[in-house]
Amino acid sequence: MIDYLSNNPWLIWILVSMACLILELGSGDLFLMCFAIGALGGSLAAALGGGVILQIIVMAICSLLSVYFIRPIALKYLHKSDENRVSNADALMGREGRVSQTIEADGYGRVAIDGDDWKAVSEDGERIEKDSNVIVVGRESIIITVRKA
Repeated sequence: MIDYLSNNPWLIWILVSMACLILELGSGDLFLMCFAIGALGGSLAAALGGGVILQIIVMAICSLLSVYFIRPIALKYLHKSDENRVSNADALMGREGRVSQTIEADGYGRVAIDGDDWKAVSEDGERIEKDSNVIVVGRESIIITVRKA
């Protein structure tokens, strides 16, 4: 396998590009996508018979060009209204859920929202029975504050 890859360096660049794209799925800031594009440039240089130094130079140039020209366009179209976009637990505000474990008076319980189960506390400290519908009104770390719907 190593002999095959050393005889076909363009495949290594393709693997680097795919790894960057997979890592991009976790970050979402479209920065690693630019390195994936650069690795494709390096792959093209390798396929055309360029040496290792040329491949690295082509990869670096393609990556830099992608950062300055492609990334801003991609961010503009893929991250519309970025200032108003909420993510993670902040996206729970105002959402409706169902109590999966009774929320005790001045204590904790659990609330299911879209298949996720969150530790919850009642807004006014009252007991909320299991299977009641609630609305998320606040969040402190990983504990959500709810009130009856």
